[in-house]
Amino acid sequence: MFKKIFIIFTAIIILILSVSFYYFKAINNPTGTPGQERDFEITGGQSLEDIAAKLESEGLISSAIWFKLYVWQQDWTGKLKAGQYKFKTDSNIIEIARTLSTGDTLGKEIEVLIKEGQNIREAAVTFREKGLFNEEDFFKVAGYPMIDYRTAAAPPEPKDFSDIFNFLEDKPSFVGLEGYLFPDTYRFYKDARPEEVVMKMLGNFDKKLTQSMRDEISRQGKTIYEIVTMASLIEKEVRSDEDMKIVSGIFWNRINEGQRLQSCASLAYVLGVNKPQYSYEDTQVESPYNTYRNDGLTPGPITNPGLKAIEAAIYPEQTEYKYFLTATDGTTVFAKTYNEHLRNKEKYLR
Repeated sequence: MFKKIFIIFTAIIILILSVSFYYFKAINNPTGTPGQERDFEITGGQSLEDIAAKLESEGLISSAIWFKLYVWQQDWTGKLKAGQYKFKTDSNIIEIARTLSTGDTLGKEIEVLIKEGQNIREAAVTFREKGLFNEEDFFKVAGYPMIDYRTAAAPPEPKDFSDIFNFLEDKPSFVGLEGYLFPDTYRFYKDARPEEVVMKMLGNFDKKLTQSMRDEISRQGKTIYEIVTMASLIEKEVRSDEDMKIVSGIFWNRINEGQRLQSCASLAYVLGVNKPQYSYEDTQVESPYNTYRNDGLTPGPITNPGLKAIEAAIYPEQTEYKYFLTATDGTTVFAKTYNEHLRNKEKYLR
């Protein structure tokens, strides 16, 4: 008898957890593809049932059931306002329900541009300057830069989103979400909480990292975490798509051959300053993120890389080049030997 009760109880718990997982994912994940807008109208007297069905039929939400459940949970039943609306096709249930409950239009949203290669510190400043929230509140959710959460002096760990986004499953818990906050142009409500913003950025990353890319990462015996970390270095080292692929090949070869990456991008991240050429003293700075002193990749990503850098990290180009530098005009100069690299330094960095 006890065994039967235990089995039934366990089944109920599993069912509740499963429903909660799919509900949380359904209300947060965008439904359609980005870059489009669609008109939507609520006429006077329309019921929640009618509104939810119409939203689903027009492809603005994935499920009328989840929409109605969220509206009920927020106590907005009967409060959805009639009027003309314009929704982005990659809006999620939370955003659409809030808009309909307040009567807000897209014009009352804040547009935020997170640029490719913008690190978490710079992104936090952008959100503050846009009037959303301060850096501290953002870091509490997304993680503090260069913090190892295993240390006694570390603040409380940020929210764990790996139960919602499986691409985070191989990310160590002792680092934050830097690297996964996909750079793009976003629209947020003025009262958006950091958790909502982070969820939207992670959802964008989830869409951009295709299944074929994930399969290739697995085939290579790498983790998504390693790829994102490598992509963050590549993003800050060079500009063009082709140069990114070549640098990716150079960096992966160095790791495979047991050489240090010696990435100037890692020094810029640690020191907080970009230099055409770093001094010997700079290369000796004490930090686990200093790839001149430490083997392998940095403990975590040093910026939020764009799609081209991520693709370069997954699909490196193999060449005879072993060294590279960025000239003062921004072009990348490659070298096959160390002596050639030294000559390039004299020629392009003086």
